[in-house]
Amino acid sequence: MSKFAEVFGTEPDGVWRAPGRVNLIGEHTDYNDGLVLPIALPNQIQVTASARTDGVIGVATSGRPGVIEFALADVSPGSVKDWAAYPAGAAWVLREAGYDIGGANLLVDSDLPSGAGLSSSAALLCATAVALLGLRDIEVDPAEVARLAQRAENHYVGAPVGLMDQMASMCCTAGHALYFDIRAMSTDQIPFDPEAEGLSLLVVDVKAPHRHVDGEYAARRKSCEQAAAELGVPALRSVAFEDLDDALARLSGDVVRRRVRHVVTEIRRVEEAVALMRAGRLREVGPLFTASHASLRDDFEITVPELDVAVDTALAAGALGARMTGGGFGGCIIALVETSATASTLTAITEAFAAHSFTPPASLSATPSPGASRVS
Repeated sequence: MSKFAEVFGTEPDGVWRAPGRVNLIGEHTDYNDGLVLPIALPNQIQVTASARTDGVIGVATSGRPGVIEFALADVSPGSVKDWAAYPAGAAWVLREAGYDIGGANLLVDSDLPSGAGLSSSAALLCATAVALLGLRDIEVDPAEVARLAQRAENHYVGAPVGLMDQMASMCCTAGHALYFDIRAMSTDQIPFDPEAEGLSLLVVDVKAPHRHVDGEYAARRKSCEQAAAELGVPALRSVAFEDLDDALARLSGDVVRRRVRHVVTEIRRVEEAVALMRAGRLREVGPLFTASHASLRDDFEITVPELDVAVDTALAAGALGARMTGGGFGGCIIALVETSATASTLTAITEAFAAHSFTPPASLSATPSPGASRVS
């Protein structure tokens, strides 16, 4: 008997998946109408599902006992709490959008670390959405599913996240980074194959979990919106890199100036990274990673000691570049390293963490992987 049958008493109708992501560069630019460059990870959320006819959705996870049930007709923001708020949010947003998804039983499994800044929340929303749609053979454009998942996280869960995580989970392809222009709502697949150049993208979970719903993320977003209002532009994407000094001079307050400087220079770094990758000059992207981390540390102020130690140690061990990735205040770093130096770099970071009495870090594979799909 399958685990699904043990929990729900019937065999499933199918299995769907959605991956987590790491962002190569372009941090805190998505809600500023900017540019981002994520890849999807092999690590993923998997939803095993069967249809129900009573309009009720039951959700369970292999990591916790019991089944949480809620009537689809009654689901509304705040009506379902804890981890189940994410599948409930996916159901709510699909119903609000007019999709006849009906009831379902959903069993959630994951090999994606929660709280590591690898977008497990977006992956859970996307995996649930594609499962609920797939059960009813409803075809929806992946980018539209991403937008719906973002709406669910914003308005049901209450996290003011941008659209990057959901787009990465839905729209990435194997062997590529997703060049996503938020203002234009356009995407391009940029070849990203470090292995071909003898390189590896090392992802290190520093085990200092961040939480997007807390006040710090929202405060950064609010400061960007305040700056855009002061400058009379719809979003900071409208501030050209060449006009940055003039824009900074027009702003009130050093903190706001530093936030704007990060966003505008980070958007420029994404453009430069994409140009280098298109030209087959991946090794030259490393210094852009490092510059991004310095900006996030000094201007956006979202790093923590574990992230800074991991980046500094990776660079000292010979990494071509390293930076924190994700929302900040914990999570992961990425380091572009010679494949032959992957193990020694991780060892150096582990030893540095021990010297600082930090929790031992963990590492993940960062092979560029495909977006959400049906498994069986």
